[in-house]
Amino acid sequence: MRVLILGGTTEATALSLALSKDQRFETLLSYAGATRAPRPAPTPWRVGGFGGAEGLARFLTAGGYNALIDATHPFAAKMKHNAIEAARLSGVAFLAIDRPAWKMGSGDAWTMVPSMSAAALALGLERKRVLLTIGQKDLAAFLAAPQHAYVVRSVDPPAPETLPPDAISLPLRGPFVLGDEIALLRAQQIAVIVTKNSGGKATEAKLIAARQLGIAVVMVERPARPNWRVTAEDAQSALAWLHQIASTERGA
Repeated sequence: MRVLILGGTTEATALSLALSKDQRFETLLSYAGATRAPRPAPTPWRVGGFGGAEGLARFLTAGGYNALIDATHPFAAKMKHNAIEAARLSGVAFLAIDRPAWKMGSGDAWTMVPSMSAAALALGLERKRVLLTIGQKDLAAFLAAPQHAYVVRSVDPPAPETLPPDAISLPLRGPFVLGDEIALLRAQQIAVIVTKNSGGKATEAKLIAARQLGIAVVMVERPARPNWRVTAEDAQSALAWLHQIASTERGA
């Protein structure tokens, strides 16, 4: 059974690892290319786009794929809609991994905002030291708030021209542990964290650290949820779905 995983998340890596140990599946993991040096996958992998929904549908048909798994980042809205349409056009079985969003708990000081520009406004006029964990493509919004000092954490170092005037770059890759997050927030004297509501355990430690240290969080809400028919919350549930599909195709 041939499986294409649209990846870039910890769930995609975990799922490809599980499938690499099962001879019933031939798996290809596809990265969008947002990270210049993605982690090597335990299965064959590729980097780059497909040319929209129609291009992805042609890729699925030409490759003889039986299943498509959308395990892209929760904020990869365009790719998610393309995946749904490509599955419809090709007739391939489709599942989306819908990672649960983070929820504000007791002791949290979150400000929920709908966009990056709203996040920059939410920082206010008074100078603050801000940790940005948002991805390089979203830095432009903070050029409009140059009064703040920024610490930008991303997998790849951003291009200097994309950084706000008073900013330093920390090229680091998760997962991050609580002790290190507390140490970072203290060492950098962070007053506010700006992040996307990506969900998941790999980067949740910063929110726990912020709660313990009394640091404010500006949380960018997810884009509108696509109209998925079949979803799974994690890699294990996606694997169970694939097992069911494989059994059905073999008449078991």
